[in-house]
Amino acid sequence: MKIKTVLIVLSIMTALYVKALYCEMLPKDVIDKSYKATRLPGMEAVSEMTIIDSKGRERVRKIAQVAKLYDNGDTQKKLVRFLAPADVKGTGLLTYDYEKKDDDIWLYLPALRKVRRIVSSEKAKSFMGSEFSYADMTPPILDDFTYKMLEAQTVRDIPCYVVETKAKDDDIADENGFLRKISYIGKQDFVIRKAVYYDQDNELLKELNMLEVKEMDKKNGKYHPMHITMENKQNGRKSVLKTEKVILNNDIKDDFFTVRYLEHQ
Repeated sequence: MKIKTVLIVLSIMTALYVKALYCEMLPKDVIDKSYKATRLPGMEAVSEMTIIDSKGRERVRKIAQVAKLYDNGDTQKKLVRFLAPADVKGTGLLTYDYEKKDDDIWLYLPALRKVRRIVSSEKAKSFMGSEFSYADMTPPILDDFTYKMLEAQTVRDIPCYVVETKAKDDDIADENGFLRKISYIGKQDFVIRKAVYYDQDNELLKELNMLEVKEMDKKNGKYHPMHITMENKQNGRKSVLKTEKVILNNDIKDDFFTVRYLEHQ
């Protein structure tokens, strides 16, 4: 009888262990969910970007953006337009963020009255003088990286998965502006709360912090970042992006997401 009881207990324990093993999320799936957690079906927002140099001097820029999902959510199209100050007013960025292929990015500079495509070799460059790069404007292709789950941590009282993302080769690292990244992603909402980037020499490069998010769609678990900071650890510069207003809007005109409209001020 004792042997039978022991076997039953061992059987239950084994089943629970196997269940826990298979229920544990893969690091790549955590990253994928983190990308999708902030992809809204359609949205409009007004934000303020503050660029702070190493001496603490600030430049403030007002930004408007619209975004909409296509292809059953596999593609996000986004238009970003600078509203102020005068020296950047009218500047626009149009992005097509594809899930499984290289993104399309166009930049319009009103002073030149010309739209220019941002090629892959330029994606790691600074976006409008900020510490955000063009690559930061759209999530990278998942299959371009390897993933490793690290020990879970808490960020600002939020339990987080911790995932190391590493570029598969030097070309991918050069294109995205980092060799590897450590992401801290909320276990409950899958919103990224912090990310630490390392350059191609594996030296600490910059740190992103998501200080505030807004739940936009409770049913589908969708959020919008309201307060983001990106600090460059190598040059002492910092950029702060605060969203002042955001609304869901699934009826945004498709014409907004065209190069022709990008040229329109």
